[in-house]
Amino acid sequence: MDPEGQQAHGSLLSARNLNKYYGGLRALRDVDVDVRRGEILALVGDNGAGKSTLIKVLSGSIIPDEGEIRLKGEPVAFKRPTDARGRGIETVHQSLGLIDELDVPQNVFLGRELTKPVAGFFRALDKAEMRRRTRELLQNFSIGLPTLNEPVRRLSGGQRQTIAISRLLLSEPDLLIMDEPMAALGVDEGQKVLDLVVRLKAKGMTVLMISHNLEHVFSIADRIAVMKNGAMVGVVERSAVSRADIVSMITVGHA
Repeated sequence: MDPEGQQAHGSLLSARNLNKYYGGLRALRDVDVDVRRGEILALVGDNGAGKSTLIKVLSGSIIPDEGEIRLKGEPVAFKRPTDARGRGIETVHQSLGLIDELDVPQNVFLGRELTKPVAGFFRALDKAEMRRRTRELLQNFSIGLPTLNEPVRRLSGGQRQTIAISRLLLSEPDLLIMDEPMAALGVDEGQKVLDLVVRLKAKGMTVLMISHNLEHVFSIADRIAVMKNGAMVGVVERSAVSRADIVSMITVGHA
């Protein structure tokens, strides 16, 4: 599809003919994908299907060997994650990247701490302002946490995932990429994270989410992209397919 067609279709991000080689291994095979504005696009497939490689390319962690990425219709070439972040793409990795001994506001502002002048010559952390803005951010997205002042190591897995997501919302990204956000979470905590993703969409955010849980995928996704052996099998409307269709696409490469 040409750039004008992509824009008319409402695509925020489009990728064409993405290829990535590791010696004799072809991790991505001519991958095409569009991420539409304001949607939740779920990316599914077996282990080794190429899902993680694809999102690493889209988030600037890996440079593709071939292919083109367009953001808002303009070609982009991300050489590092900061390039993607600078263009409004944030990524939540499975590792979360939290510092256990820091509290919630300190983790939310990690790497972009707010400071204030002290005695006219020095600057110190403005903990009160970081706490105020963290509370405001959480309220804006209806995120409830039991405390802001305790070290995050004392919080549950779902709460920690929420903090990792909240940290990225400070920059008001256009696209939020999530790598297995409900992995290792219990049913109740996983549902809370799913609810948060739905609220993010309601606020106008676009979400690309890797998930192995088809129950989660069918509960919140607008469309489902299926990969197998490094190739994009297809992208389908969630309302137009069954779970059996998706399982067939994952396992045999077609519905």
